[in-house]
Amino acid sequence: MAESDLPPQSQGVLRRHPRSGTPFWSLRLSLTSRILMVNVLPLVLLGGGVIYLDVYRKQLLDERFKLALVEAQIIAEALAGASNARQAALLIQLGKEQKLRLRLYNDEGELEADSFELAPPSFTLADPATNPQTHAFARQLDEGFDRLVGTPPLPEYREPAVDVADAWPELERARDESLTQIVLRYAPDRSHVINAAAPVGLRGETLLLTRNPVDIVESVRRARSLVALAVLVALAVSTLLSLYLARTIVIPLRTLVNAAVRVRQGRDRQVEVPRLPQRRDEIGLLSRAISDMTAALRQRIDAVESFAADVAHEIKNPLASLRNATETLGRVEDPALRDQLLEIARHDVRRIDRLVSEISDASRIDAELSRATFERVDLVALTRAIVGSREHRDQNAGHPIRIDTTSSAVHVMGEPSRLERIIVNLLDNAVSFSPTDGEVVVAIDRGDGRVTLSVIDAGPGIPEERREIVFDRFHSLRPEGEDFGNHSGLGLAIARAIAEAHDGTLVATARPDGHPGACLILTLPIAGRPH
Repeated sequence: MAESDLPPQSQGVLRRHPRSGTPFWSLRLSLTSRILMVNVLPLVLLGGGVIYLDVYRKQLLDERFKLALVEAQIIAEALAGASNARQAALLIQLGKEQKLRLRLYNDEGELEADSFELAPPSFTLADPATNPQTHAFARQLDEGFDRLVGTPPLPEYREPAVDVADAWPELERARDESLTQIVLRYAPDRSHVINAAAPVGLRGETLLLTRNPVDIVESVRRARSLVALAVLVALAVSTLLSLYLARTIVIPLRTLVNAAVRVRQGRDRQVEVPRLPQRRDEIGLLSRAISDMTAALRQRIDAVESFAADVAHEIKNPLASLRNATETLGRVEDPALRDQLLEIARHDVRRIDRLVSEISDASRIDAELSRATFERVDLVALTRAIVGSREHRDQNAGHPIRIDTTSSAVHVMGEPSRLERIIVNLLDNAVSFSPTDGEVVVAIDRGDGRVTLSVIDAGPGIPEERREIVFDRFHSLRPEGEDFGNHSGLGLAIARAIAEAHDGTLVATARPDGHPGACLILTLPIAGRPH
């Protein structure tokens, strides 16, 4: 439904933002707020209208109660001490002018005078049987409204078969208490009938004043019609707003679904999920989350494709060398040359085995860390244990390793075996680059909520322009003279991946003391105190 199809009052509410094409009210309100606002508006108007009608009716009745009380007292005073002829004249005159029925009872409770018998009636109670059908519907609405607001049931107004004072409870109370009494009843057409009983003089006479204020019912019904009209208009506007709100939700969701399907099918590599930056509600948050997720998936796919290409390239070289060696072996008669070819083949096999192991480990890092349960690990104790184990197994190739730290214990949250893998890879890298008898220093420092583990070697160092490249997979900048193929180029890449999975960093710099060599710095957040 287009905005032009809406009524003028709705077009004003649904006018669009000049730049985004989105209604201005939808830019700042959440979906929950908009849905509540649209659906609660008619209910608020209906509830407020019901309360207003109930208060309005009570105010009108209170005013008429006060008026009947004053009229009954004034008329009773005027009748007191007057002659019978004068009383009859007053009853006729006041009943006609004020549209009242006035009845005077003697001290025996017998009817002495009735303005409706002395003169033509000043009002007539409507007969429901002769009213139009609309009046019957109005009476049903009146009954429903009374039940809704909890109005106490009122007695029905009925003329007694024998009109005596005892037939009217209000007359009895007025005579017994010498006070004016007021009673409210319903006429047959559900209009109100107000009876006011007041004592007259000192001779025991009583006055009964009857009024039929049909204007109260008419006023309440007119107000009710206005409230009903307002509720219907609000309901219509709410319906239009609900339809438009559904449109503002459905269209972006369909766009997101189509984009997600195209991404899943891989038909358009360049398809972009709309981010809807102009929307600040849940739809905008969803679109941006899906866009970010799609970008992350693409990066992951690109990384997998690049990894697969690198793996194929790295394995292809030793396989080609192995194939050449085996093909040549059958044509070589010289034993020394055959031994040389066999050694090349064995070297290539070891190289392939090493590559496969490193590749398998690298491919499992993310999955394993996602399932791992982190625990408190003492980084100082872990480093000391690794260095001691390497020295015991003579894995340092004669290079002394010194641990430099002022902390007896520094705890981090992580997976112990993977943290061990980082330190082992850094030590292997430092040992391989350090000259014979070159010292490797492991410095552990803490500060600002993080711990820094630095592995410093005495090798040639890493050129500044290549300090980031060394962390790429299968990149190896080996020193001269080292046997070809002894390293896969995955050690530092694996170490950085593990560090980032632990909310840490791994970077390469020059030695802090200015001497030749490289410094690999691992930074991890310090674990909080255990509870």
